[in-house]
Amino acid sequence: MRWELLFDDLAARLDAEESLERQAEVADRTRRERAQLGLHQRLVAARGGGAVSAQVAGLGRLHARVLDVGADWVLFGTSPERGALVPFAALRSLGGLVGRAGPVSTVAKGFTLGAALRAVSRDRAPVALVDVDGARLTGTIDAVGQDALDLAEHPLDLPRRAEHVTDVRVVPFPAIGAVLRE
Repeated sequence: MRWELLFDDLAARLDAEESLERQAEVADRTRRERAQLGLHQRLVAARGGGAVSAQVAGLGRLHARVLDVGADWVLFGTSPERGALVPFAALRSLGGLVGRAGPVSTVAKGFTLGAALRAVSRDRAPVALVDVDGARLTGTIDAVGQDALDLAEHPLDLPRRAEHVTDVRVVPFPAIGAVLRE
């Protein structure tokens, strides 16, 4: 009887030690995987999911869905008709992101902010551009260069015509907080 209790106690200790080793190994693997996970992958994993909360320079808090992700930008859907194109550099914090990457087949758009802005420019739709300090400019993106865009300023409710344009501003990419389609 005494031998059985001794061996049962020994077996319980070995099981407890093995369990602690497994838990430590799982925690270590989780930390290693998390260390290799970037913001880009987490945003891709959030694409098409529920709403996230984003603090955006110049714009403040934004509650929206991640619609798309590019090389250095994210497109948030603020409503079915409205979106906000936000450079990664303007993101201050995010809430509601999962702590893992999406499936391997999930691929983000490979093009940069400049290419995304060129597409908006080709569309000729009026936009509101919010800079990282909170200043708001409205108008049409006329041209997009390597590191800046030209915005023809005019009221959103008027078409881009010479008589409506009040100024043409050059806005460097690092100054952009968000480009809003309204």
